[in-house]
Amino acid sequence: MRRVLLTGASSGIGAELARELAARGDRLAIAARRRERLEALADEVGEPRPVVFEVDLAARGAAARLGEEAVAALGGVDVLINNAGGGVGGRIATVGDRDEAREAFEVNYWSPLALIAAVVPAMIERGSGVVVNVTSGAQVTTWPGFGAYAATKGALGVATETLRLELIGTGVHVLEAIPGPVDTAVQGETRLAPGIDRMLDRVPLGDAGECARAILRAVDRRRARVIYPRRTAVAMHAPMLARWDTRRTAAKVAKELDPEARAALEGLVVRTGSRGDELAVAARDHWERSRGR
Repeated sequence: MRRVLLTGASSGIGAELARELAARGDRLAIAARRRERLEALADEVGEPRPVVFEVDLAARGAAARLGEEAVAALGGVDVLINNAGGGVGGRIATVGDRDEAREAFEVNYWSPLALIAAVVPAMIERGSGVVVNVTSGAQVTTWPGFGAYAATKGALGVATETLRLELIGTGVHVLEAIPGPVDTAVQGETRLAPGIDRMLDRVPLGDAGECARAILRAVDRRRARVIYPRRTAVAMHAPMLARWDTRRTAAKVAKELDPEARAALEGLVVRTGSRGDELAVAARDHWERSRGR
């Protein structure tokens, strides 16, 4: 029975990972901001009942405390899955270094690193362990308004590769999981950006459960990377071509925007995620209702 710390477990890929891990008999500590969702998930998966941690990883220091508390509750951590994510929507010149942008880096970059610092030294000492960092295909093909979010995932991707190099010969396995478009609530807020559906709809949406199983298969096979859906791997393997294609598509969309819409977008900054701003939360809820959830 492995001891697993999983962040971002309240919905989407995280919740599916929790279900798959519990079905394998693993002992779980699940963390997210929405306690009611975590408690319902813990009740669903049954015994051994996961340990629930309500935590806002946008707060500096929260991840380090979570790491300490999870180690104490489980008696150690054999598998760390940094799945929690959040972000900010807005043009780079508008978002700048505002609080919303710094919070996105706290959730998507600094918190995973804090958890790594909390649990990896003991893994090295034992000579075994697994770290899974969930990044995003956005690190290669971003879109107007998504630059800050993409930067957080790009930073985590580089840190993940560096960590892998640093842990060679220690027995600790490092996996970067790179989701492309997956059918979760995130799609609602993502599609607020004008024209982004032209890029996203080229690849059928992946399934959250299938994505979770692909990640765990990659852990079992000790792979360095897993990209899901598979068709999005083209962008990761040919990033310059993918960026060229994205620039071409974005230029077409920009020509179609009327001046009023352009002005509104240039001044817009939106916290995204399950506890984000009203616009993002409403878009997430609408997406879920439209999918019958």
